[in-house]
Amino acid sequence: MLEQLHDRLKRHVPRRIELDLPQAAVLLLIVTRPNPTLLFTLRAGHMKQHAGQVAFPGGKREPSDESLLATALREAKEEVALPPERVKLLGRLSDVLSLYGLRVTPFVGVIPPDLPLVPELGELETIFEAPLEIFLEDRRSHTDIITVEEKRLYVPSYRVDRHVVWGLSAMMLVELLAKGFDRSISLDTPPARGPFRHYPAQRRLRP
Repeated sequence: MLEQLHDRLKRHVPRRIELDLPQAAVLLLIVTRPNPTLLFTLRAGHMKQHAGQVAFPGGKREPSDESLLATALREAKEEVALPPERVKLLGRLSDVLSLYGLRVTPFVGVIPPDLPLVPELGELETIFEAPLEIFLEDRRSHTDIITVEEKRLYVPSYRVDRHVVWGLSAMMLVELLAKGFDRSISLDTPPARGPFRHYPAQRRLRP
């Protein structure tokens, strides 16, 4: 499965946003367990932005970062103590815009299981893994209907124990599922079943 994922991502041509905006990068990390999982972080409740939200490891680009991949790896090391050399890069996904004016670039990689990862408690509450099959089987709890600049998007929301994966993180997952795993899922097409939740129209999505 992961070999096919690598092949598909090598052929994928991600969309790049050329707007002059602050940049950020994140890692969608697949943990190579017998039943693979995805690695997530839970932002600390005291943070000014995205408090208490589920996210992927990553953050803003620093002037010293030689590339956006370097940003994602550095931030993952700072946030969860992930050694960069333990990440096997599989590919890149399309840039996305956050409500806070960030141009976010997602990278996809795999890591071995049971690394001694530790959350940086100044930014994170915890680290957790979710079975990849939850997303491959599209076990969404509901769909958020969000209108962005007059375009309606159907963004899945997934519940993993007490955590909720939604918003910009879910949008990145949709592209991973569609382009990397050849799943029939799209932000442009409503799923066959609800429930649905409508959000007020907005210009950009929160991560």
